[in-house]
Amino acid sequence: MEPANIANRITPSLTLAIDSKAKALKAEGKDICGFGAGEPDFDTPDHIKLAAAQALAEGFTKYTPSSGIPELRQAIAEKLKNENGVDYKPGQVIVSCGGKHSCYNAILATCNPGDEVIIPAPYWVSYPEMVKMVGAEPYIVPTKAENGYKLTPEELQNAISPSSKLLILNSPNNPTGSVYSENEIAALAEIAIEDDLFILSDEIYEKIVYDGARHFSPASISKQVYDRTITVNGLSKSYAMTGWRLGYLAAPEPIAKAIDSIQSHATSNPTSFAQKGAVAALKESQECVKEMVRAFAERRDFIFDGLTSIAGIRCLKPMGAFYILADISSFGMTSSQFCESLLDQALVAAVPGIAFGDDRVIRLSYACGKENIEKGLSRIQDFCARLRK
Repeated sequence: MEPANIANRITPSLTLAIDSKAKALKAEGKDICGFGAGEPDFDTPDHIKLAAAQALAEGFTKYTPSSGIPELRQAIAEKLKNENGVDYKPGQVIVSCGGKHSCYNAILATCNPGDEVIIPAPYWVSYPEMVKMVGAEPYIVPTKAENGYKLTPEELQNAISPSSKLLILNSPNNPTGSVYSENEIAALAEIAIEDDLFILSDEIYEKIVYDGARHFSPASISKQVYDRTITVNGLSKSYAMTGWRLGYLAAPEPIAKAIDSIQSHATSNPTSFAQKGAVAALKESQECVKEMVRAFAERRDFIFDGLTSIAGIRCLKPMGAFYILADISSFGMTSSQFCESLLDQALVAAVPGIAFGDDRVIRLSYACGKENIEKGLSRIQDFCARLRK
């Protein structure tokens, strides 16, 4: 018996594979310094857990509306208006089982087989695979380090073909840490509108920015852009709620209705009591987010200074998210070879850049304790020194 063709078109997530291997080695008693996982090491804030626990205690354990409870959709609409300058009705908001689920729903609702989806590289590993899963074709546009790994208007214009249907933008970006400015977003959006593209704006890291950088939502630019944009976000990263599996999107009404219909058959609804926790996350104090961002900023500075002091490694300083790309091309190895040797010889887990569409780099997540970062940097330095002998 053979699996369906779609199963042969996609590749497993390398980030999850690296994390699984590192955890397996840890279980064997190995002292692994892990930089692979894309999740905060902080616990979910207590007031969020208490809201979910109270919902459980009160028996809030049944089916909810397929797109989420009205209270949460209202809270998300208010958040988008107050923080992002985008006016969505609650009916245009779809709560899903994670930001990843929202991205897939958005692609499924806008793309037909044969359509092309423009994806700047380095990209989050799941974007091309999601596109393949709906029968569309990913069109990868390499970006340059000298441009901050950000797509330029010229690069976008050159990538557009009669088959182009959707542009995926992710700012702050995983894996580069780049943050697009308002002017940069506006220039790309103008081209997208001229060429009749949808925009999927993945804003999952919006609250994790540094050095005065500001997140900007494309849908706030104009009515024209609003009508072509699907805004994706979630609670996993900013509120340390990765395992809760709650994300959301907001879209023009026809797209929102289509996604609601799709989701009603795919998942029935997001987890009931987790949605009550999400309401607390959005409506109560945001000091917990600020505390996490302060810690991430300190770690970012520490890991950037450490990596850039190692001969043969080049890095750009991230302006958002909690990842850093290290260019290891001077060592004459592929990113997979480098990461495999690094894990086997130095017990340091990082993710090969080939997973993100750039074989010159590796990705390290600094959503981990400073002790882990310090120990890992020392091992990477020793490892690189041996390679250069």
